[in-house]
Amino acid sequence: MFEHNLINLSPDLINLFLVVAFSLAIGLELRQNTIKIKTGALFGTDRTHLFIGMFGYILYVLSGETMTLYLFGGLALLVLLAIYYHHKIVDRKKFGFTAIIVALITYTLAPLVYTKPLWLSIAVVTIVLIVVEQKTFFKQLTKKFGENEFLTLAKFLLISGVVLPLLSNQAINEQIPVSPFKIWASVVAISGISYVSYLVKKFIFPDKGAFITGILGGLYSSTATAIVLAKKSKYADDLYQIAAAVILATGMMYIRIWGLALIFNKQAGLALTFPLLSLAVVSALSALYIEKKSNVNLQVKQDFKETEVKNPLEFKTALVFAFLFLFFTLLTHYVLQSFGHQGLQILSFIVGVTDIDPFLLSLFTGKYQILLPTLVKAVLIATLSNNLMKLFYVLSLGHVKIRKPVFWGFGVIILANLIFVLW
Repeated sequence: MFEHNLINLSPDLINLFLVVAFSLAIGLELRQNTIKIKTGALFGTDRTHLFIGMFGYILYVLSGETMTLYLFGGLALLVLLAIYYHHKIVDRKKFGFTAIIVALITYTLAPLVYTKPLWLSIAVVTIVLIVVEQKTFFKQLTKKFGENEFLTLAKFLLISGVVLPLLSNQAINEQIPVSPFKIWASVVAISGISYVSYLVKKFIFPDKGAFITGILGGLYSSTATAIVLAKKSKYADDLYQIAAAVILATGMMYIRIWGLALIFNKQAGLALTFPLLSLAVVSALSALYIEKKSNVNLQVKQDFKETEVKNPLEFKTALVFAFLFLFFTLLTHYVLQSFGHQGLQILSFIVGVTDIDPFLLSLFTGKYQILLPTLVKAVLIATLSNNLMKLFYVLSLGHVKIRKPVFWGFGVIILANLIFVLW
């Protein structure tokens, strides 16, 4: 009988231990935070939150299925918290609500431990500890937000979570062998890459100089990044670091294209793995070689610190991309019907002087009657042409002394790209 009762009590004892440990951890964090930033009197810290957790545990266990005692206990705690908050406003003229919310979360630990998997309870407590600890961090983070930051987030959620699921996944017709869903999915993919790279640059690496600009900018648009860096070279001291960043952005272009190919056409992505990753490595090695010639890093970083990071996610941009995607789908279909595979190769070279993403995504998503090697070759030709255009932009817009390292770096990449085209 004793052993049977012990077995029945074991889960309750384990859950009591968990509630006590979680509650105490939250209380200790509040005390530590109070000492660190001198917030003044709180509703309670270590012992208070331990007792709030135990109070919730006892009432939850005694309530059974009705939950009456537990609900009344929560109401009593809420009244005490309301009295505390009233005096906090009247006596200390402070309006912070965090301590009250944390106390209520502590009270709910018992039903959480009993009814949900342990990982969920640990996750909740972990989040509470992190958020309470990082109060200063969140204040500093808020200062970095632009005026329309959350409006931009809302736009991205709208185009990805609302518009995309509503679109049909059936091909429009025989002349347009792609569905509205795939067209907009391409828009979401490119917008997502650009938005994430923008957030990383602004909030994680705001002052890290040209190299980070090359990496993150290349994920969004290597052509736009090359133009921005070329113009910046006229005002920077270390031209070799600017040149290295331009080459690195080109390397990131190959990574971006490879990722998009894997998402929208796995076969094409696998076939492009070796050439695109090889070209990315060649670009990175070229950038590192050029960067070794850099001797003055500080001034460049200061110059880039003053550059405002602009948010690239706009509805107008998304609509233009969708239009270009549809246009290139129609054009590719017409060229293949009229001129065959050779016509596609010529088109790929011509398209390279523009933004190649809509064209490449039309190849990845469109159901054209072309062999996989032909598709791979078209992609490589488009990247080759695009690199020639970037080289022209940098030579035209950049400082005269940047021409030599940029010409050398692009020369190596273009030669390697050409080898893969002819392979």
